[in-house]
Amino acid sequence: MRIGIRAHDVAYAPINELIPNIHKQGFHCMHIALGKSIKEFSTGVEVMTPGLAMYIKELCAENKVDVAVLGCYLNLCNPNPVKHAEIVEKYKAHIRFASILGCGVVGTETGAVNEEYKYEEANHSEEALECFIKNLRPIVKYAESFGVIIAIEPVWKHIVNTVERARKVLDAIDSPNLQIILDPVNLLYPGNIKDQDEIITKAFELLGKDIAVIHCKDFIDEGKEVDLKSVAAGTGGSDGKGGLNYLLLLKLIKEHKPYIHCTLENTVPENAVATREFMEKLYESL
Repeated sequence: MRIGIRAHDVAYAPINELIPNIHKQGFHCMHIALGKSIKEFSTGVEVMTPGLAMYIKELCAENKVDVAVLGCYLNLCNPNPVKHAEIVEKYKAHIRFASILGCGVVGTETGAVNEEYKYEEANHSEEALECFIKNLRPIVKYAESFGVIIAIEPVWKHIVNTVERARKVLDAIDSPNLQIILDPVNLLYPGNIKDQDEIITKAFELLGKDIAVIHCKDFIDEGKEVDLKSVAAGTGGSDGKGGLNYLLLLKLIKEHKPYIHCTLENTVPENAVATREFMEKLYESL
């Protein structure tokens, strides 16, 4: 597996220093959300030119850092038609940018039925799922014309909250340009963490051929009804091995996805390298 990091979890530096710093810390790839990682200039649609894409691509090539994910985490089911139209244009801009940047996927979550992009029970309704499929379909069609992969990331609080619903979306749209970012922690909440092994195994069974990227973090159950606290991989448990069953996850990766991009989440500059080393050592031990 090729371990990477979210670029905005690395200590801030201008983009021409940020990417070399990612390489120096031993990471092979990065997940970059332009607006979170670049502060020295605006990153609006008007700035997402072929020139900027080629510049970042050149920096990545010089430093042997893949762009695993270009993040565009916006709510495709925003009920406000004006905001929805703006969101669609941002997705299209990211797709065009990705086609020149040469990144693995344009990544997104699956939204909510409200403007605030927050959890409510209606997110898990069939109507919400139908809305998401309807609104995602033209985005995937646009991506097909540029040869770009859109990868959706199921999250328990969002519309696509289970492995089964993710499979429904893939089957409904039926495009090779639609794939999955698997983050096992995002599929968990306090009510189902006891079933995590079954959920992880089922993810590989139902989604395996379509998993393009894996996000790696850990969790702490603080006793809240809906939320788990996300932390760096391997830091969620008292034994130092975390709350997530990484032995199972990495075993499945090794068997089915040996060179997949695995990007760390919820690290801080002080523990990012140690988290990478934890993952690498555990993987090598299998």
